[in-house]
Order: sequence, then C-alpha cells, then structure tokens
Amino acid sequence: MRFNKISTLGRLSVGAGAAALLAPAFAFAQDAAAPVAAAAAAVPDKGDTAFMFLSTILVLFMAIPGLGLFYGGLVRSKNMLSVLMQCTVIAASVMIIWVVYGYSFAFGGSESPFFGGFAKMFLSGVTKDSTAATFSQGVVIPEYIFVMFQMTFAAITPALIIGAFAERIKFSASILFCILWVTFVYFPIAHMVWDAKGYLFGLGALDFAGGTVVHINAGVAGLIGAIMVGKRTGFGKDMMAPHSMTLTYVGAAMLWVGWFGFNAGSNLEASGGAMLATVNTFVATAAAILSWCLVETFTRGKASMLGAASGMIAGLVAVTPAAGIVGPMGAIVMGIIVSPLCYFFVSVVKNKFGYDDTADVFGVHGVGGIFGALATGIFASASLGGIGYAGEQTMSGQFMVQVQAVVITLLWTGIGSAILYKLVDLIVGLRVPVEAEREGLDLASHGEAAYHS
Repeated sequence: MRFNKISTLGRLSVGAGAAALLAPAFAFAQDAAAPVAAAAAAVPDKGDTAFMFLSTILVLFMAIPGLGLFYGGLVRSKNMLSVLMQCTVIAASVMIIWVVYGYSFAFGGSESPFFGGFAKMFLSGVTKDSTAATFSQGVVIPEYIFVMFQMTFAAITPALIIGAFAERIKFSASILFCILWVTFVYFPIAHMVWDAKGYLFGLGALDFAGGTVVHINAGVAGLIGAIMVGKRTGFGKDMMAPHSMTLTYVGAAMLWVGWFGFNAGSNLEASGGAMLATVNTFVATAAAILSWCLVETFTRGKASMLGAASGMIAGLVAVTPAAGIVGPMGAIVMGIIVSPLCYFFVSVVKNKFGYDDTADVFGVHGVGGIFGALATGIFASASLGGIGYAGEQTMSGQFMVQVQAVVITLLWTGIGSAILYKLVDLIVGLRVPVEAEREGLDLASHGEAAYHS
C-alpha cells in the first residue's frame, strides 16, 4: 500500500509513460528542461489530492457511523450506546495521538526496521507545502492528506477490537487499552509493513490496504481480549441475540461503501491501480455474501441476514491485502473461499473452545485477514490474473514471505495485547460489576438509554 508497492511489482507509472512519449521533443534541451521538470515533479496533482481527500472521508465513514451501527445492532439494546461511545471516543483519541506522535512512530523517517522515530513528533516539518512524494514513490500529494488518510486507518483499527468484548468491559478500560495498543502494537506493525525501511516491507511482504496491519492485528487482539475479559454474565444461558439486525445491516452496508476509500485510496493516486482495487472490492465481497448464504442454506436450511452481513465483512477483509494486486477472478475465488472458513470458526471453533467473542471479531477479521494475507501471495501471480511478483520472486517464495508476515503479526499483537490487557486490569480493572452488566452499560456507564418505551 503506502509506498505504492504496486509500482515495484510492475505497474506502469502514468507519469513515466508520459515522460517517455515526450522525451524526443525535449531531447534538444535536456539541461535547460531538467530544473523545470524537477520543479514540476514537486507540485501535487490536484486530481490525486481530491481522490485521496474523498478516500479519507470514506474511511472515516466506516468508523463513524458504520462500525458503530454494525456492532451496535449485534449487542442487546441495553448496550447500544456503550458501543457507539466506545467507537467514537476511541477514534477521537487516536486522531489526537496520531498527530502528536503516531505519525512519527509509523512514518518518522528513521532507519529502524521496527520504529519510525521521533522526527515527525507533533507533525514537525509537515506544512501545507510539504508533499508525500517520499512516501508514495513518485505520486506527489500534500503530506497533510497522507497524514489524514493514515490517521483514519489508525482510528478504526482499535475500534474493531471492542466488538470482541462488548457488553462487559469498563468504558475507561476500553479507552486506555486502545491508547496503549495503538502505541505499542499498531504503530510498530504499520511501520514494519508500510514504511520503506520497515522489516516486513524489506522482506517483500504484500499488504495493499491492511490485511496484517488492520485485520489480523485487530482480530487477534480481540480474541485475546475476549478470553482475558471473560464471558458475559449469563453467556450460554440467557438470550443474547442481536437486538437490531436492521442496524447491523445498515452498518455493514456503510462499511462496504466506506471500504472503497480503504482499498482504492491505498493506491494513493486516481489511476488504473485504484480501479483494480475498486472492482476487486465489489466482486470479492459479492462472492463472499453468496458463499456465506450457500453455506448457511446447506448447514442450517436457511440463509440469514446476519450471515449475509457477516459474509459481506469477510469478503471485504479477505480482499483488503490483495485489492490492488490480484485480478478480479482471483478476488472472486478469495471471496468464495473466505466465507466457509470464517463460518467454520464462528459456528464450530468458537463453540468448541467456549470463548465469548461478541461480534466475532477474530472469526471474521482475524481468520479472514490471515486467509487474505496468505492468498495474496498466491493470486498475485500473473498466471492467475494478478499483477505479478517483484524481480525473480516465485509464487512459493512469495507465499513463504506472506507466512512470515502473518506469523510475526500474530506474535507481535498476541503477546503485546496480552501484556497490555493485564496492565489495564491492574490500573483500572477490565470488567464492570455484575450488577452494572445486568443493568446494561448504557445506563451504568453513561447514564442514558438508546431507546425509550
């Protein structure tokens, strides 16, 4: 993604092509033209800037209101506002953190493969005239739009986690955990995967828009949280069905719309690469919806709206790391495969092990992200319709690089998240009292109710 890794995989640059066509006309005055060309290269492209602005707003739309409504509909009515509040306050907190030190920790320009450094603290050096050409390999956009686009990714990722332990965590604990988590887990992973000096970037790991950084990262943190926070009171005995599938569907649909900013925007310019990411976001998601509905039809006799919404998210998650890398037919196959995998985890594995992942964060984001990251290494092959591999890389070689990226992400977020949950438990405690849980977190934590009879 962020450094337009597609260009390193063989995508032709529009600017480079234009330069090649015009070269003969200017050959007679190369020395005189060079300073002009250099100056022109530093001017942000207005079309790309507008495209990235729209993409940034679409990703915000995913978090607020999309994710909040999606999760809110999945919980009981007495906890609706608590979910909305967590999504909103987590996103707001991370936005401030991002401009204070997060951007620097991820993209501060250090030579470290694990840490971006302190050079961009408080957005030092970022002005209305600075550009992000350094981060996008020739695509010149204002640095502020790059900062904001990355900020929306950082804001939504920890908000994804809270669906795993919704309905029983303290509001203060969820906020404190997410602040610590982005600092010690998200920013280092973002640097490793998307910064040109990052360790996984150096290995050649492919992650176009966040399979490892966002979905595996959040999914595993959610699983650890669900286990460490513990099951909801009455889990397995009381009725805990979603209180509004209508709101869940509305939220899922908003996520799909916003995801075009997520995936297409990761191309960093309005070019054919962005359109490839767009069509893949359409077809992989559509295939996953149909696949989940078919699996439910064969296993339980009926396709459900919850299943269709789950398939929608699973398809989006799976195609995220591959969006600008695989071809549309490969994206369809990924969508078809991911739904049975996620369905197996949410309906069989979760029940077998007995953990209480309220919104199936691990079963959809974690499992879908792992599958998507690995499948990207396969379907990137030109023989399968993808854009091909860099240099002399082979399918088996790229697949093993993807395995390394997945394992490192699993270990980093798994160990780091467990330590941070324990730390938060020691500071403020993770769970609300049983009485507050039975009353509902809307009233117990916020003193208001989502609905009035």
